[in-house]
Amino acid sequence: MIDLDISFFIQLANFIITLLVLNLLMFRPIREIIRKRSELMSDQLSKVENFTNSANSKVKDYEVALDGTRREGMDIRNDFKEQGAKEEQALLSAAGKVATVTLKEARAEVASEKGAALKVLDGEIEAFAQKVTAKVLG
Repeated sequence: MIDLDISFFIQLANFIITLLVLNLLMFRPIREIIRKRSELMSDQLSKVENFTNSANSKVKDYEVALDGTRREGMDIRNDFKEQGAKEEQALLSAAGKVATVTLKEARAEVASEKGAALKVLDGEIEAFAQKVTAKVLG
């Protein structure tokens, strides 16, 4: 059986004193370090989550802005195409009018030159006819 003499109480006192000293010197500081590390990890994790959420929202905002800018660019490009087509049509119309006027002037000039050539030839027909007749009759 167990003998409960004075040495048992001394060992019990030594054990309790050792537990108290270990608690003060080791367990509390270790638990405090573990608690601080846990708080630091949870704080850093929340910062990472906030940063990730912020980055995701900024990416979404950027994509929305980029889509809007692309649409705006396409609208501007289409407007420029329409303006270019209108200007092209106007230039072609003006060039057609100028070509028509130039063609009319050229036809009028050719007609007047034709008339002048016919007048000259009419004057020379008599002389040609006499020469031909003289050569034929001989």
